[in-house]
Amino acid sequence: MVLDPNCGYCQKGELLDEFGYLVGELETSLVIIFREQSHPGRIIVAYKEHVSEMVDITDEERNKYFADVNKVAKAMHKLFQPDKINYGAYGDGGSHLHFHLVPKYEGEFEWGTPFAMNPKETYLDEAAYEKMASDIRKELGI
Repeated sequence: MVLDPNCGYCQKGELLDEFGYLVGELETSLVIIFREQSHPGRIIVAYKEHVSEMVDITDEERNKYFADVNKVAKAMHKLFQPDKINYGAYGDGGSHLHFHLVPKYEGEFEWGTPFAMNPKETYLDEAAYEKMASDIRKELGI
Protein backbone atom coordinates (compact mmCIF):
# COMPACT_ATOMS: atom_id res chain seq x y z
CA MET A 1 0.00 0.00 0.00
CA VAL A 2 1.34 3.43 -0.95
CA LEU A 3 1.45 5.94 1.94
CA ASP A 4 2.92 9.44 2.19
CA PRO A 5 4.80 10.36 5.41
CA ASN A 6 3.52 13.96 5.23
CA CYS A 7 -0.16 13.20 4.58
CA GLY A 8 -2.78 13.29 7.34
CA TYR A 9 -4.93 10.73 5.56
CA CYS A 10 -1.99 8.32 5.31
CA GLN A 11 -0.41 8.88 8.72
CA LYS A 12 -3.55 9.59 10.76
CA GLY A 13 -2.62 10.70 14.31
CA GLU A 14 -1.72 14.36 14.85
CA LEU A 15 -1.65 15.21 11.14
CA LEU A 16 -5.25 14.05 10.71
CA ASP A 17 -6.40 15.48 14.05
CA GLU A 18 -5.62 18.99 12.80
CA PHE A 19 -8.64 18.90 10.48
CA GLY A 20 -10.50 15.63 11.08
CA TYR A 21 -11.82 13.08 13.53
CA LEU A 22 -11.38 9.47 12.43
CA VAL A 23 -14.62 7.47 12.40
CA GLY A 24 -13.22 4.25 10.95
CA GLU A 25 -12.43 2.28 7.83
CA LEU A 26 -14.53 0.83 5.04
CA GLU A 27 -13.28 -1.51 2.31
CA THR A 28 -11.29 1.08 0.35
CA SER A 29 -11.61 4.23 2.42
CA LEU A 30 -11.29 6.10 5.67
CA VAL A 31 -14.36 7.87 7.05
CA ILE A 32 -13.49 11.13 8.79
CA ILE A 33 -15.60 13.84 10.42
CA PHE A 34 -14.43 17.24 9.21
CA ARG A 35 -13.73 19.17 12.42
CA GLU A 36 -15.25 22.40 11.11
CA GLN A 37 -18.97 21.71 11.38
CA SER A 38 -20.74 24.76 9.90
CA HIS A 39 -22.61 22.07 7.97
CA PRO A 40 -23.63 19.59 10.69
CA GLY A 41 -22.54 16.11 9.69
CA ARG A 42 -19.85 17.06 7.16
CA ILE A 43 -17.70 14.02 6.45
CA ILE A 44 -14.65 13.17 4.37
CA VAL A 45 -14.30 9.82 2.60
CA ALA A 46 -10.60 9.37 1.77
CA TYR A 47 -9.15 6.59 -0.35
CA LYS A 48 -6.87 4.40 1.81
CA GLU A 49 -3.86 4.55 -0.51
CA HIS A 50 -2.02 7.75 -1.34
CA VAL A 51 -3.11 8.44 -4.91
CA SER A 52 -3.85 11.82 -6.38
CA GLU A 53 -6.42 11.05 -9.05
CA MET A 54 -9.18 8.56 -9.75
CA VAL A 55 -7.30 7.66 -12.93
CA ASP A 56 -4.51 6.34 -10.66
CA ILE A 57 -6.66 3.38 -9.53
CA THR A 58 -8.27 0.54 -11.41
CA ASP A 59 -11.89 0.66 -12.50
CA GLU A 60 -12.66 -2.05 -9.95
CA GLU A 61 -11.06 -0.08 -7.10
CA ARG A 62 -12.82 3.11 -8.23
CA ASN A 63 -16.16 1.30 -8.16
CA LYS A 64 -15.46 -0.03 -4.67
CA TYR A 65 -14.44 3.46 -3.51
CA PHE A 66 -17.63 5.00 -4.88
CA ALA A 67 -19.60 2.23 -3.18
CA ASP A 68 -18.00 3.42 0.08
CA VAL A 69 -18.89 7.05 -0.71
CA ASN A 70 -22.48 5.96 -1.42
CA LYS A 71 -22.66 3.96 1.82
CA VAL A 72 -21.55 7.00 3.81
CA ALA A 73 -24.03 9.24 1.97
CA LYS A 74 -26.89 6.87 2.83
CA ALA A 75 -25.85 6.92 6.49
CA MET A 76 -25.68 10.73 6.43
CA HIS A 77 -29.18 10.99 4.94
CA LYS A 78 -30.52 8.76 7.70
CA LEU A 79 -28.65 10.43 10.57
CA PHE A 80 -28.68 14.11 9.55
CA GLN A 81 -31.65 14.28 7.15
CA PRO A 82 -30.20 16.94 4.82
CA ASP A 83 -32.15 18.33 1.90
CA LYS A 84 -29.06 17.73 -0.28
CA ILE A 85 -25.51 16.49 0.04
CA ASN A 86 -22.82 18.35 -1.88
CA TYR A 87 -19.84 16.28 -2.98
CA GLY A 88 -16.52 18.06 -3.30
CA ALA A 89 -13.27 16.61 -4.61
CA TYR A 90 -10.48 19.09 -5.06
CA GLY A 91 -7.03 18.09 -3.89
CA ASP A 92 -4.80 20.64 -5.54
CA GLY A 93 -3.78 21.73 -2.03
CA GLY A 94 -3.24 18.15 -0.90
CA SER A 95 -2.81 15.34 -3.37
CA HIS A 96 -4.68 12.49 -1.64
CA LEU A 97 -7.89 11.30 -3.30
CA HIS A 98 -10.84 12.21 -1.06
CA PHE A 99 -14.38 13.56 -1.18
CA HIS A 100 -16.04 16.02 1.15
CA LEU A 101 -19.68 15.06 1.74
CA VAL A 102 -21.40 18.23 2.89
CA PRO A 103 -25.01 18.12 4.15
CA LYS A 104 -27.01 21.14 3.05
CA TYR A 105 -30.31 22.31 4.52
CA GLU A 106 -32.72 24.51 2.59
CA GLY A 107 -32.87 28.01 4.03
CA GLU A 108 -29.75 27.54 6.16
CA PHE A 109 -26.02 28.29 5.93
CA GLU A 110 -24.85 28.54 2.29
CA TRP A 111 -28.00 27.00 0.77
CA GLY A 112 -27.98 27.55 -2.99
CA THR A 113 -24.24 28.26 -3.15
CA PRO A 114 -21.13 26.09 -3.15
CA PHE A 115 -19.90 25.27 0.33
CA ALA A 116 -16.92 27.10 1.77
CA MET A 117 -14.00 24.72 2.21
CA ASN A 118 -13.27 25.82 5.77
CA PRO A 119 -15.22 28.81 7.12
CA LYS A 120 -13.66 28.22 10.59
CA GLU A 121 -16.92 29.06 12.38
CA THR A 122 -18.20 25.94 14.15
CA TYR A 123 -16.17 23.45 16.16
CA LEU A 124 -17.36 20.80 18.61
CA ASP A 125 -15.84 19.38 21.77
CA GLU A 126 -14.25 15.92 21.63
CA ALA A 127 -17.29 14.27 23.26
CA ALA A 128 -19.56 15.64 20.52
CA TYR A 129 -17.23 14.38 17.77
CA GLU A 130 -17.14 10.96 19.41
CA LYS A 131 -20.94 10.86 19.74
CA MET A 132 -21.28 11.69 16.04
CA ALA A 133 -18.60 9.13 15.15
CA SER A 134 -20.35 6.48 17.25
CA ASP A 135 -23.66 7.13 15.49
CA ILE A 136 -21.97 6.95 12.09
CA ARG A 137 -20.10 3.74 13.01
CA LYS A 138 -23.35 2.14 14.09
CA GLU A 139 -25.08 3.14 10.86
CA LEU A 140 -22.16 1.91 8.74
CA GLY A 141 -21.71 -1.29 10.70
CA ILE A 142 -18.07 -0.61 11.58
